[in-house]
Amino acid sequence: MSNIVLESLLKPLKEFYEPTFVEEVAINHAGEVWMRLHGARVPWVSYGADVLSKQYLVDLIHTVANIYERPFDPIHGMPVVYATLPGNHRFTAIAGPNVQYDERDVTGGVALNIRGGGAHSTSFENYHLRRGEKLLKVKPRESVRPDDPYDRLMSAINDGSPILISGATATGKTTFLNHMLTLIDKNSRVITVEDAREIRVPQANRVHFILSRTEQSNDFNYARLLDLVVRMTPDVIIGGEISTDNAAVLWEMLGTGQDHLYTTIHAESAEAAYAAFADRILHTQPAYDRADLMAEMKKKIRVVQLSRDGALRAVTEVV
Repeated sequence: MSNIVLESLLKPLKEFYEPTFVEEVAINHAGEVWMRLHGARVPWVSYGADVLSKQYLVDLIHTVANIYERPFDPIHGMPVVYATLPGNHRFTAIAGPNVQYDERDVTGGVALNIRGGGAHSTSFENYHLRRGEKLLKVKPRESVRPDDPYDRLMSAINDGSPILISGATATGKTTFLNHMLTLIDKNSRVITVEDAREIRVPQANRVHFILSRTEQSNDFNYARLLDLVVRMTPDVIIGGEISTDNAAVLWEMLGTGQDHLYTTIHAESAEAAYAAFADRILHTQPAYDRADLMAEMKKKIRVVQLSRDGALRAVTEVV
C-alpha cells in the first residue's frame, strides 16, 4: 500500500525525471523545476510547474521519510531526507528554516534533487577513453600565474580555482564577492552556505542554506551539510565567512574536486589568511600538521586581499 501511495504522489514529478535524456532534476523552490540533460550544451533548463507547490513538496518529503523510515523534523530534528525511489532514482531533499530561495521563504523553503536511474546508455567512448589515445585534460588549471594581478584574478575565476577573499571588518569582502558572482556563467548552479543571507546570487538556478551560529535548534550541522551540498550537484559553492564551525567542512569540500568555491575570512594579509584558515581547521581537526596544511592551501587556493584606509578600499594582494 505504501508503494502505491508513493507512486501516486510522484506522478507530477515523474514526467521530469523519468525520461532517459534527463540526468537529474532539481527544485530550488515551489513552482519551478530544473532539468539537467545528458550531453546538452546548456546543462540546466527550467520549466514552470504550478502543481509543484510548497505544500505538495513538503508532503512528498514527509511521505518518503515515512515509507523509508527516515527521520524528518525540519524544526527540532533532521531537515534532510535521503532515499532511493522506485526505478533506482536517488532522492535528496531538505525543507524548513535551513533552506531559502528568496524573501518569500520567511519561514523556510524547500529544495530537492532526483538523480536519474541509469537508463541512459553509455560506454568508455562516452568518457573519451580510447585505446592508443591520450586522456583529455578537462578544465585544466594554469600552473603559471600571470604577472598582472587583474589577470591573476580573472584566470582564477575562469579556471574554477577556489578563491579566499581576505580583509578586516568593513573592507568590502561580501560586496567584492557579490561582484565576482556576476562574472560566473549565468547558467551555473550556485549553492551558498551562510550564517545569515548576505550574498546576492544573480544566477536563477540557486539554493541558499542557512546555518545560524546563534539560533540553530535542529540537528542540521556543517558535517551533515557537506554530504547534502555534494548531492545537490553545484557548479559553484559560496561559503559564508570562515569560522571554527565551518572551516574543516569547507576544506573537505575542496578535497571533493569542487570548482568555483569562494569564501571570505578576517585577516590582514594573504599569508595571514592562509594561517587563519589553517588554525580554524585545526580547532576541530587537530590531527593535521599545520605546515603541511598551509603548504597544501597555497597550492589550491587563491587569496584576494582587501584593505581599507578611511573611505579608500583597495585590492592589495592577489596570490
